[in-house]
Amino acid sequence: MDQLFAPWRIEWVTRDGDDDVEGCPFCVLPDRDEDRESRIVARSDRAFVLLNNYPYNPGHAMVIPSAHGGDYRALDDATLLDHARLKARTFDAMDAAFAPDAYNAGLNLGGGAAGGSIDDHLHTHVVPRWSGDTNFMPVVSDTKVIVEAVDDTYDRLRDAFAALPGATVPDDDRAVTFSFEFEV
Repeated sequence: MDQLFAPWRIEWVTRDGDDDVEGCPFCVLPDRDEDRESRIVARSDRAFVLLNNYPYNPGHAMVIPSAHGGDYRALDDATLLDHARLKARTFDAMDAAFAPDAYNAGLNLGGGAAGGSIDDHLHTHVVPRWSGDTNFMPVVSDTKVIVEAVDDTYDRLRDAFAALPGATVPDDDRAVTFSFEFEV
């Protein structure tokens, strides 16, 4: 197996595992005024869609409630519904942008044992899949090939969100927004 040298990752590996909201990237990124740079492609009143910096496949995104918390059962009804509706819009946008054959979607709950790296702010991974997207590279060389740059993926997916019904497009550098009407 090939080995990659990435000494800058030691800061992530040795970080404190505290629940400090100030350092939570899912709390910090949406408060910045730079959606494109932060890779936030869409927002609703109580959630947002963020491209994964280390995608499994092109388009790998996360639908994240705005409120900081790691317990899915603690979300109020309005947040649950808003998160679910934005997740549905994410599938619609990915269909339009990438035309995948299927999806993997799910939450990593319960800390590192569940596979998550940020366990104190829950998020739903949405990974587009294509028939045959596992090719010979991971099998023979333990190497995953991502076929599209994340910035190009951002543009494709943001354009697809912008074309959906009810989308508001503030400007080229801001996320597409949605406001879902519902009674709780």
